Amino acid sequence: MPHIPVLDSTMYHEEVSGEGTPIVFLHGNPASSHLWRKVLPAVELSTRLLAPDLIGMGRSGKPDGDYRFAHHARYLEAWFDRMRLGEVVLVGHDWGGALAFDWAARHPGRVRGVAFFETIMRPMTWAELGDGPRSRAMAMRGSQGEELALDRTSFLESAFSGGVLHPLDAEDLQAYLAPYPTRVSRRPILEWARSLPLDGQPSEVTERVEQYDTWLADSHGVPKLLLTFDSSPTLLIGSELAEWCKAHVTGLETEHCGPAGHHAPEDQPASIAKAITAWAKRHSLIRLQQP
Repeated sequence: MPHIPVLDSTMYHEEVSGEGTPIVFLHGNPASSHLWRKVLPAVELSTRLLAPDLIGMGRSGKPDGDYRFAHHARYLEAWFDRMRLGEVVLVGHDWGGALAFDWAARHPGRVRGVAFFETIMRPMTWAELGDGPRSRAMAMRGSQGEELALDRTSFLESAFSGGVLHPLDAEDLQAYLAPYPTRVSRRPILEWARSLPLDGQPSEVTERVEQYDTWLADSHGVPKLLLTFDSSPTLLIGSELAEWCKAHVTGLETEHCGPAGHHAPEDQPASIAKAITAWAKRHSLIRLQQP
């Protein structure tokens, strides 16, 4: 699969060829396009499916930069333009969902639909986090974060042991580990872990989330699909936040996809693909000709 020149670096993507409106699958932290390896083949739509590695992650380039939200968004926008994508359907997980919302809010005329799960829906407070997530977030924002995410690979490995119901085999775990052999290469993982908007900080991320929340509430003509899961303490979107989504996201449908951890494509790839396929067909999201 190709590496595409983007700004001062390159971005890698997986692709399933087809005709019509492309569906772009965006991963989060600390994943890569490898997250979608079982989802893409199970999507029953004869259209183009694209899954890029975010800049600094997976097999994409690792240019100098701070790897904060705006940095990722700038490279992703340039990738969309470089790929000459017109209208698209977006699917986002974790920070990939946040980047999908952000791109959609800034390009409202190019988005035919957005499906999302286990992502950042709104700014939160420290008090809203459970004891475990709050302790973890505090550790990552302090000096211990560099030890956990940069000096060691424990943060990355724990995502695919504790963050799934079915721990990965050695080969798939290595596929996630391979792009991060050094302390410097693991910097994007730490920056994402420190970016969760809590009590207004980081302020630049909080502002971006508030801006896309406005779009989610006002974009009445854009179908949206929330996928929910159960049976794991690592889930980001539980029943309370799902209810918030129903009240604040216009044009929303919710599909429950069964038991899974936060990195749900590892546990429920077929259910995720089935839900996206049915939703896209129901709303005729795939156009044979790009406008």
